[in-house]
Amino acid sequence: MVQYFLDGGAFMWPILALLLFGLGFGLERLYTLYKASVDTKAFLTKVRTALHDEGYDSAMDICSKTRGPVAEIFHAGLARIHRGIEAVEKAIESAGTIEMSFLEKNMVWLSTVITIAPMLGFTGTVAGMIRAFDDIKAANDISPAVVAGGISVALLTTLFGLVVAIIIQIIQNYLISRVDKLIIDMEEYSVLLLDELVELEQKGSLKSKKK
Repeated sequence: MVQYFLDGGAFMWPILALLLFGLGFGLERLYTLYKASVDTKAFLTKVRTALHDEGYDSAMDICSKTRGPVAEIFHAGLARIHRGIEAVEKAIESAGTIEMSFLEKNMVWLSTVITIAPMLGFTGTVAGMIRAFDDIKAANDISPAVVAGGISVALLTTLFGLVVAIIIQIIQNYLISRVDKLIIDMEEYSVLLLDELVELEQKGSLKSKKK
């Protein structure tokens, strides 16, 4: 494999750099999304229990001690509870937008790698074909031995560029699926929180009980 890489010529190096660049951002996103993932159902149960038994100050404490975007939007909403349900809803929407931006951060660089890697590979292909024709011109011969070097460069750079794009595309698709799940959780559980707050407000038990 190393020999194939070396035989591919100069264009193999920038394609390799793109692979490392994409893997770096992919690993960073995987780590970030892993940290953002929590047991959302268990978290909602804790918040509900705190709201019923101890008040929204206690629920906010739970949110501040829990990682992830759902906890962040819950905290943003509960921090505005004294202004009414409408203010809570607006705070949740604003926090949700910020959290979505955070989850999707750096994904554009993966798309950049997926686009540029094959283009560099095709550029290497063109360079290899030019080399092949130059070899034919210099040798005044069109035998396979004369053109083999240039064609080999052309095929290897194309192959490597496509392989890099495929690897990063798989990583990006997985990350997008994780982001989509987190966004769905944010939307679903923020609605459940609002329903819970409305119910408590109607019962007159929505208040801070923390001393």
